Amino acid sequence: MNLFQRWMNISLVLRIFCGLIIGAILGFLVPSQQWISIFGDVFVGALKGIAPVLVFVLVASSLANAKGGNADRFKVVIFLYMLSTLIAAFVAVCMNFTFRVKVPLTGVENVAEDLTPPGSVFEVLKNLCLSFVNNPINAIASANYIAILFWAVVIGLALKAASAETKRVFSDLAESLSVVVRWVINCAPFGIMGLVFNAVSTSGLAIFMNYGQLVALLVCTMCLTSLGINAIIVALVLRRNPYPLMWYCIKRSALTAFFTRSSAANIPVNMELCKDLGLDEDMYSVSIPLGSTINMDGAAVTITTLTLVACWTTGVDVTFPMAILLSIVATLSACGTSGVAGGSLLLVPLGCSMFGIPQDIAMQMVGIGFIISVIQDSVETALNSSGDAIFTATAEFYSWKKEGRKLPL
Repeated sequence: MNLFQRWMNISLVLRIFCGLIIGAILGFLVPSQQWISIFGDVFVGALKGIAPVLVFVLVASSLANAKGGNADRFKVVIFLYMLSTLIAAFVAVCMNFTFRVKVPLTGVENVAEDLTPPGSVFEVLKNLCLSFVNNPINAIASANYIAILFWAVVIGLALKAASAETKRVFSDLAESLSVVVRWVINCAPFGIMGLVFNAVSTSGLAIFMNYGQLVALLVCTMCLTSLGINAIIVALVLRRNPYPLMWYCIKRSALTAFFTRSSAANIPVNMELCKDLGLDEDMYSVSIPLGSTINMDGAAVTITTLTLVACWTTGVDVTFPMAILLSIVATLSACGTSGVAGGSLLLVPLGCSMFGIPQDIAMQMVGIGFIISVIQDSVETALNSSGDAIFTATAEFYSWKKEGRKLPL
């Protein structure tokens, strides 16, 4: 028990890094010991089993317990949150069409022959509409994320009229499932060891070049979103140089979010930041927690990128209009991202399902996401959390400008 406690006290990032290194070494030294890859298969299987149920319960519970009454007051900040997330997904589409990254996936040769790429945007929309009305139980069992999302929204809205006790049951169930996911993710070091071992033993150390390209693509897209797109949005709203505010929020919020890898854990930091800027507490005490839920630029980038990488790898021919539709779905999906580390990765199968990519391939992309999450999830959280503070301040400063008040930055 002491050894287990010491292991759990080590940072998850460090544990995943250790699993990655050990898996690479074993794959290079003892490639014949294929039993090691079982750890990766079990890890991916556990994610595959819990993810559909988690998405359904989280979305339904969130809608059932949502509070109303502040929509008018916070419409500017909500608009900025959603706009930035949508543009982030669009930027990810452009980056992926410019730099088409492929990664080694097991079984792609067999699957690619059976895939029938959609012929047009109309066909994608038709498939989406048909997927919506699939039986909800069957949707969860078969991991049909489009139907899961649809029925979760419908049932969540219906539950708004339910008793407080019923809503609390769904809220408790959502929290319990999040705990289960945390347990699974705490096993990630062993799963990553198995996945990396399998990759290195079959493809050699050159596989890390592919992962390096994927990491570079994700990080560059997120940095472009943060320092370019978000800055343009702030400049258009405030009609002034956005970078004093941007650098202040990045320095105070992004750095801590990078290491905590949790937007929720960074809420106190953002609240203190807003207080130091002199913002209205009634405003930021609601908009900051709200932003940690719906302002998900980094999650939209991750979902869009990993989906398109899966398409390029499996040979699915994705047209630009289809990819734009994916960016819209990624934006809506990102707003329901689980608060656990790597939560955005669990929604990658939702994007893959739009193009007929089997769940086995999609969950391999999730596994790769966990392999690179040491960097990807840290940068994603830094982008998301700093954006909460930036757009909260922008919305407040916008109202100050209309009142003729002087801005602090």
